Amino acid sequence: MNAESSAPTAAGAVGAARPRVEGRAKVTGGARYSADEPVPGLAFGAVVVSTITRGRVLDIDVAAVQDMPGVLGVIDHRNAPRLNPEAGHFFGPDGGLRLLQDDVIPHPGRPIALVVGETPEQARAAAQALPVVYDVQPHDTEFFFGHPAGRPASALFDGPVDVGDVDAGLAASAVVVDERYGTPEEHCSAMEPHSATAWWEGERLQAVDSNQGPYQIAVTLATLFCLPPERVRIRVEHVGGGFGSKGMCGPQLILAVMAATRFGRPVRVTLTRDQVFLATAQRPATDQVIRIGADADGRLRAIDHVAAFELSPLAEYIEGCTELTKTLYAAPAIRTRLTAVPLDILPPYSMRAPGAAPGSFALESAMDELAERLEMDPLKLRLRNEPVVGPVSGLPFSSRNLVACLRQGARRFGWADRDHRPRMRREGSLLVGTGLAATSFSTGAFPSTASITAEPDGTFTVVVAATDLGTGARTALTAIAADALEVGVEKIGLRISDSDLGPAWSAGGSRGTASWAWAITEAAAKMRGPERPATVTVDTTHLLGELPSRERHAYSAVFAEVTVDPATGEVRVRRLLGLFAVGRVINPLMARSQVIGGMVGGLSMALHEEGVRDPVSGRHVNPDFAGYHIAAHADVPDIEAEFVPDHEPGLPMGVKGAGEIGNVGTAAAIANAVWHATGVRQRQLPIRLDRVLED
Repeated sequence: MNAESSAPTAAGAVGAARPRVEGRAKVTGGARYSADEPVPGLAFGAVVVSTITRGRVLDIDVAAVQDMPGVLGVIDHRNAPRLNPEAGHFFGPDGGLRLLQDDVIPHPGRPIALVVGETPEQARAAAQALPVVYDVQPHDTEFFFGHPAGRPASALFDGPVDVGDVDAGLAASAVVVDERYGTPEEHCSAMEPHSATAWWEGERLQAVDSNQGPYQIAVTLATLFCLPPERVRIRVEHVGGGFGSKGMCGPQLILAVMAATRFGRPVRVTLTRDQVFLATAQRPATDQVIRIGADADGRLRAIDHVAAFELSPLAEYIEGCTELTKTLYAAPAIRTRLTAVPLDILPPYSMRAPGAAPGSFALESAMDELAERLEMDPLKLRLRNEPVVGPVSGLPFSSRNLVACLRQGARRFGWADRDHRPRMRREGSLLVGTGLAATSFSTGAFPSTASITAEPDGTFTVVVAATDLGTGARTALTAIAADALEVGVEKIGLRISDSDLGPAWSAGGSRGTASWAWAITEAAAKMRGPERPATVTVDTTHLLGELPSRERHAYSAVFAEVTVDPATGEVRVRRLLGLFAVGRVINPLMARSQVIGGMVGGLSMALHEEGVRDPVSGRHVNPDFAGYHIAAHADVPDIEAEFVPDHEPGLPMGVKGAGEIGNVGTAAAIANAVWHATGVRQRQLPIRLDRVLED
């Protein structure tokens, strides 16, 4: 396939607004999630988690619960199967996966035992009654920028850069912004708790799990339990949200496999809501310092972005806060540094728009502060610094429609009528302000396989190990296959969400649809030949190497209007408008839902979400939806989202990812609007009432 000659295809199923193919099943209760799957002879496991932050388990008194009604037994570090220490994920080996292997407690909420019973209630009652004696040891959960344990973050991606002379550029600038921005721990907060059911069929391990990529989870699980990959099968039919928290092999699956192995029957493990907070990965807290220098006309001279994020010693991870700084604006000098701070916490992992969301808040807040000091329209400042090529890489952009997002959004929002001075609009006792943010999110594809079988009745069975997180992947892939095979959608039968279907990228990183679509379209091209085979299987690994080197990104511009009550500190978002360049839109109905959901997540990040730890105990104090606030219906205004015409050359059908980009710029746009309303800059998220309240 010639990557550069790829062009939009004729209109068909792709581009049409179609309802979800599984929609009726979901609204009528027919769709089965992982905890709904009927399995004969099922037992249930209840997880016991550590009540201390760091230390050792001295004793677990199994005898105290063994004779309780329905209890089958208890698994802890003394009798659990041994696990492979080399098992891990994208970032390398992960000690967070090695559950019940020793008496060490490395972080609060660590699973330390699993009680298995005949019913969920019996297992839970015994788990709550299980006596545990601890040796409490000193802990460190206090995150701050200059922490003595800080070290350079892994350079797997978002490595440090130093282009031009940053110090000279800042010294020669007419105006310099030098400010510090922070974001707290945040939790993915998916509606469906993590649940898995595992059992053995002869020598083969079977599991139904709630995750974002069954093939990759199956490979991790096989490595963890020292099994050949072909002896592990994982299915995930429907997922009630993931947002990154189900992108890794979760504790529910590991413990369910342990129990199924020990007790010789199917076992289901479903985490409680507080255990989801305590034992599944969160976005790490960040602390960022940005210095931006510009001439009096607003042309940037230098950007210096140094950021720190919290980490666990158990596993490597990268919260790439500085990634956007390398690509969003033209500056002759750019320097970035990323620091990891190991603490006694659960290993962080990717949450929706990882790195980009906290990084965008800092960068786009700093750009607004620069516009303020230059007495310049923030929109004009951004347009003035539009790069021609990648500011750091020097590579051409595959496509770049950020200017179109900014201009069209400004026109629709009524930006031209804005008085750029703060605290100028009032409605009774309320202050009113508007703000914007521009942003990008990297796109592309990863290797995947797909198979297409031509059935005798004229239909086609399309097989790919994709996952539908509730985003409409089934509907999108059906449309892609139909157009690629030049048939109607009614001719397509789609099979997904099963590790047995072959290697495929997970639903994550805004690369799922592009990766799966590439495999499907390649298989379809072979299927359309003059001597059509019955079945075609393709692997796109070799094709990825043929893509020319380009900067590939989706883009957005988000505009926000807020009201602020200075007497109470209450901030209300009145309007949100997002303009998005996400390549060819497969299904406008679902894509709009995706980016609107992302903007709601960004609103929640701006005003509500904050994981709080007790400074003395180190434990979470709000691991539930009563204490961890997320945006509810009453917090969400009438949100508008539109797409500018866009196409990604090199990727089939010109698609980019839409899953992350909605989150990325929204928090910054809201924070900038709050400054415009009040004249006070909020550099720490969330923008709580006590931070806004005026005397």
